[in-house]
This record gives sequence, structure tokens and C-alpha cells, in this order.
Amino acid sequence: MKSIIKLQELNYQYPSSEEKNLSNINVEVEEGKFVVVMGPTGAGKTTLSLCCNGLIPQLFEGKVSGSVQMAGMDVSKYRVQTLSKHVGLVLQDPETQIFGMTVEEDTAFGPRNFMIEREEILTRVKDALKRVRLSGYEKRNTTELSGGEKQRLAIAGTLAMTPEILILDEPTSELDPIGRQEIYATLDDLRREKNLTIMVIEHSSEEIIEKADQVVVLNHGEKVWEGTARELFSDIDLLNKYGIKPLASGVIGWALYKNGYISKEEIPLNVEEAKCILKRLLEGRTIKQLPEKPEKRKETEAPVVLSVNNLVHKYSNNKKALNGVNLDIRQGEFVALIGQNGAGKTTLAKHFNGLLLPTDGYVMVNGMNTQTMGIDKLSRFIGYVFQNPDHQIFSTTVEKELEYGMKNIGIPENEIKERIEKVLNFTGLLKHRDTHPFSLGKGERQLVAVASILAIEPRILVVDEPTTGLDWIGINNMMTLIDTLHKNGTTIIMVTHDMDIVAKNAHRVIVMKDGEICLDGPTEEVLSSFEVLREAYIAPPQVIQISKILQEMGLSRAVVDEEELTAVVLGSLEGYKCS
Repeated sequence: MKSIIKLQELNYQYPSSEEKNLSNINVEVEEGKFVVVMGPTGAGKTTLSLCCNGLIPQLFEGKVSGSVQMAGMDVSKYRVQTLSKHVGLVLQDPETQIFGMTVEEDTAFGPRNFMIEREEILTRVKDALKRVRLSGYEKRNTTELSGGEKQRLAIAGTLAMTPEILILDEPTSELDPIGRQEIYATLDDLRREKNLTIMVIEHSSEEIIEKADQVVVLNHGEKVWEGTARELFSDIDLLNKYGIKPLASGVIGWALYKNGYISKEEIPLNVEEAKCILKRLLEGRTIKQLPEKPEKRKETEAPVVLSVNNLVHKYSNNKKALNGVNLDIRQGEFVALIGQNGAGKTTLAKHFNGLLLPTDGYVMVNGMNTQTMGIDKLSRFIGYVFQNPDHQIFSTTVEKELEYGMKNIGIPENEIKERIEKVLNFTGLLKHRDTHPFSLGKGERQLVAVASILAIEPRILVVDEPTTGLDWIGINNMMTLIDTLHKNGTTIIMVTHDMDIVAKNAHRVIVMKDGEICLDGPTEEVLSSFEVLREAYIAPPQVIQISKILQEMGLSRAVVDEEELTAVVLGSLEGYKCS
């Protein structure tokens, strides 16, 4: 079969870069295949995608050498407008490619520019919106969409252009877990139905295991590994080497392999495979028990610092986003707000610091009604980090960004300087104090946004999708920072779609659906409520699903930590003789 994507000795260096951003890249992809490009932040993945449709060097200048051929075309000889008929690109930030006032207009934007007949455009728009689960949103204003809905719209707009090659840069980073599964199922269907060639840049791993024909790993601008998804995710040492997040099933399987219980080829990469291995090894054996978790009396007896009472919120189009929400959060809690895109999570969170005000009901923060207290006074008690850090960064240096909020609430100059030093050291941003925030990577900008709030020293910190777009190393760094704040007494409220960090970090989970709370309780209990989660469009993380299998075999309680679960499995096998 012929190669439809062919990169030969590709080199590229941005004008502002001191070294190559891509170095001697050689990649070939056959027509109709599904290839995934992985690697840590700064590896060159996005740069590679921009080379594939001519944006580099036609929009982004720099030094380029080597050859890029897409669908038989040398990209250096064709304009982006021509290439876009054959190569569709979904950018990492969906907001940068949404132009229409309504969902329907935006999806039609590409085909209209190709001068396609109206009836054909309408057919394409209808089909594209159906595939990304946005049917019924045709007349919705694009500014009223959630982050995940905007991501779906960006994909729909590209699908409507019917390219031969589809390149997607982290296309599901803002989607709920089941939404991610649906998008990958849609891409796989398109590949089979239309022989579409797909290249995905991805940090997440679970959804690609069964879909990818080929995985390419980049690091420091070089191709360092190429093979199948199963080969990559069966090797935990390799994943750790390149900063790629392993699967819970793979972590347990790797431990079993290293201890001689299974072969490397048997390492499970999904829950069903893990179930088969565990049933075979543990059937008839006594399951090792973990000590019961002590009750968190400190948190349950702590004072209420945030209270939501019969909260209703309607947007300007009279759409009810929140419907009678009641909620108390106590000092020192670590709470995760989860739910599908559009469930009302961010809308609820924006009521906590007065960014949005109730249509009905009220919100109390530290005894203050948000409707009568200004945001400036509320911000002393509750800090809010936006889903997109670029929405709250506007100063010319990192130091000035931290300084801004403190000056606004009247903190004395000498104390401002002390706090800046303290926060820069705490967040690891000291070396960037004089750097322009927008010259930093996404993960570092996320840290700047968090640091600017920490400098105000709020008692409550609300973080909206703090790990979106970060690689595994960045996620671990961010969550270590947030966890340290929590241990130091800060109340944490985290809005997220990442069920792995919910399982690992949150003590309490609140599930939202259609603007209402449908489940609220300890993390282990909530993540074990599979039916309710499924109705709320949430897929439990692998670790809790495997824990459930072990509970059916005798484990006394749910386990949400991979290391603990691995210890249970290995402990249950002590004295086991391998055949």
C-alpha cells in the first residue's frame, strides 16, 4: 500500500529558537492508517503537525529542510488554501479556529470557502455535527459553548471539509471520558468508511490502544521510537523514559511480569485483559487486605466555608444552566467537580467567587453573600484559576503578573515583594520572573496563573481543568503543587475530566448532570457507582474498575491508588509457584 504521509529528513527551527525544533524526522504512514504521535511537552509534536499542512513555513517562518509530502503533494509547492482541501488540521486550542456566530455557521465555514453547492454544505454540516454529538446545537451561539463543546465543534468543522488526511492536535483534552471514547470511535469509523488517514497528537493513552496502527514518539525534536501501541504501553520503563502516562492495567501487569508471574506479551492493557489475568492467577487464593482508611473527622467537623443554597442560573437565552443546586464545602476539603461537557461544572464554580451571580438562590463564602460582596473582597478568600490560563494572564513579565492582584487588594509593597519570592520559589518559576508569560509553554503558563492566585493567599482555591493539555510530567508537577497547598490547609475545589487525578487526589467527588448534583460522597464510593457515572457520561478510571474485580474476589474495600492495588495483587500471590 502506498504512503500518503511521507516525511523525509525533516528539519525545522523557529526564528526565536537557538536549536532545531525538529531534527531529521523520517515518518511514513500508509493510506487509511491511524497514527498517533506522542512525547513530552516541547518534544515537537505540534510543530510536526504544522509542517504537514504548510502552516510551517508559510505562516510560521524559520529554517526548514527536508521533504514533506501529503497525499502526493510536496507541501512546499502548494498554498495552505489548496492543501486544506486534502489535509485537515484540528488545532490544540479550539477557540483559535472557531469563526462562526452559531454552531451551524462555523461548521459550514470551510465548505463555503471551497465554493461547494449549498445543498451539499447542509448535508456535510448535518453529518459532521451528528458524528461529534452536536446535533440540536445548530443555532447555539458559539460563545455559549463549554470548552469540550468547542472542541467537538472544531472537529466537526474540519470533518465537513472531507479531507483525505485528518490531523488532530490533542482533540479530546477538554472532553468528558465517554466523550473521548466517542470521538475516537468516530475517527475509527471514518477511517473504515472513507479510508481516511488519521494522525493524532495525544498525551492520553487509554483511548488509542485499540485504535492506533502506529505510534511515533518524539523527544527534544527527534523521533526516538516507533512501533505499535501495545509494544509501547507494555513497557513501563520506556513510558517513564519519555514521560508518557502508563495505564493502570499496564502498571499492575508490569509488576506481575517483573516478578515472573506472566510473560511480557501477557501484560494487560485494558480492564477485560486484566480481569482474565487476575482470575487466572488469583482464583481460589486469599486476597490480601489493606488496612481500613481512618475517618476524616478533621474535615467533617471543620466549619463550612462555602455554602450554595437552591442555586438557579439562567443565561441570556433563558437556558437554565443550574437547577436548584445545594452544597456545603468545609474548610480543608479536597473536592472534585465532575460531569459531562455542559453539565454545569464551570458555571457552578464561577458562582463561588462572584464571576457569575445567581438568577435565584444564593452563595455564601466565609459568611459573605456573593451578591452583595464585590469580586475584589471575595478574591481575598477564594481564588479562581481559569480553564484556559491565557484568559487571565495579561502582564509583560511573570513577576508583574503576580504583583497585579496583590496591588489591587491593597497589600503593602514590602509584603508584595516577600510574597513574590515565596510563590516563585514554591512554584518553581523563579528562573522565569522576568520572562514574558506568553513566551512560556502551556504547562508553565498554567503555573503562572496558579501562582498569581496563590500570591493573594486565598483560603479556598478553585482550579478549572488544571491539567488540560499537560503531559504526564506536567500533570504530576501540577497535582503535587495543588496537593501541597491542600496539606498546608487550603480548601481545594477542582473541576476536571481526568478521572485518574480525581482517584489519586480528591477526597470527595461531586457529580453533576444537567445542571444538578446527582451524586456526592467520598471518592472511592462515588467512583464505584458505575451506573450513576454512566448516566452522567463518566467512565470510571481503570484503577477503580480493576479494584471492583478484586472486590468481587474478596477485597474488602475499593482502592483508588495504583501502587496500593499492585501491592494487593502481589501480596495475594506470595508463595505462588509459577508453572
